[in-house]
Amino acid sequence: MSQRKLRMGVAGLGRAFSLMLPTLVLDERIEIVAGADPRPEARARFEQDFAGRAYASVEEMCADPRVEVVYVSTPHQHHVENVAAAAAAGRHILCEKPMALNVDECRKMIDAAEAAGVHLVVGHSHSFDAPIRRAREIVESGVYGDVRMMSAMDYTDFLYRPRRPEELDTSRGGGVIFNQAPHQVDNVRFIGGGMLKSVRAATGAWDSERRTEGAYTAFLTFENGASASLTYSGYAHFDSDELVEWVAESGMPKNPDAYGAARRALAGVSGEAELALKSQVNYGGDRYGGFDPARAKAPAGRLHQNFGLLVASCERADLRPTSRGVMIYDDRERRLDAVPVPAVPRCEVVDELYGAVVDGAPPVHDGRWGLATMEACFAILQSAREGREVLLSHQVPVPALARAGK
Repeated sequence: MSQRKLRMGVAGLGRAFSLMLPTLVLDERIEIVAGADPRPEARARFEQDFAGRAYASVEEMCADPRVEVVYVSTPHQHHVENVAAAAAAGRHILCEKPMALNVDECRKMIDAAEAAGVHLVVGHSHSFDAPIRRAREIVESGVYGDVRMMSAMDYTDFLYRPRRPEELDTSRGGGVIFNQAPHQVDNVRFIGGGMLKSVRAATGAWDSERRTEGAYTAFLTFENGASASLTYSGYAHFDSDELVEWVAESGMPKNPDAYGAARRALAGVSGEAELALKSQVNYGGDRYGGFDPARAKAPAGRLHQNFGLLVASCERADLRPTSRGVMIYDDRERRLDAVPVPAVPRCEVVDELYGAVVDGAPPVHDGRWGLATMEACFAILQSAREGREVLLSHQVPVPALARAGK
């Protein structure tokens, strides 16, 4: 008996869609039936690739009776209105991170989904990754005692990839706090149980030509007394993939000799030229390379995704999620708890979405989880601006994984 498919409409045919495309195409539980984007070249490419209907507006797409689930991958500032439109049409929702730009917007999205009786899943973040989930399972088992401290660090070239103007404007969701901090915050919340208490942080905006936060360091405390330190820099100098065996975020091997490529590609490019460059490499653009399902399903050397170095210190062992599983450093030995690499990258996102819509399993990464993560990200900005510790009030615990589709 064939498995039922979720009929998906994609709101926003940009970078996030391109990154999720291998998952959505290769996972047999998903059928892409419609798309929406204001760019005619993206709509034309979509209709060519999927033989589906492409719309100029999200509202039009949500009205398409074939659409059952809407994947919201539009620019961040549009998430709240797009989620509202999908919910009003009775569609279940997968919304990209960051969930929204402030607490009130997050609440509106939660309220819209609940009023319509539809599921809202927030992702992809790296807390969906199987090694992060395995680390949480080890913590839940209690074999090494409680988590007491976590350290997370990632150094990338994020700020020097081609950007639209809004991506360099914090007020419109630009910079590393909105784009990258949700990954780190989600990871430590997931492993640590979810219930943060406070945030103390500093941010860096050190390039006068790219006037948004390119770096941060944050100290998070949990209600149970545990703590987590987060460090991120997107200034394209040190590359922390050097510390994780030169495995890139995607799980693919990285060539260390490509150092400086992002800055070189942007040298002498600014303003409208940078926007044109991003448009060219985006889905439907002149330099968009397309997607080959045969190559994406099992590319040579692909491992689990990762997000830099992360160590969780329990009472009787340190746990380090890696692209191969979880390294365990206990009182007697150092060993790898291997986690099989799935044939479909990011299939964990579909697991949770499908489980909610088809099987009625409450998703871990629901709207309230997304709000709790974004509350901590907003607090990073507030703490850095005001020079003080910020207390949190919208946190939620991680559901026991045995009850959440383990």
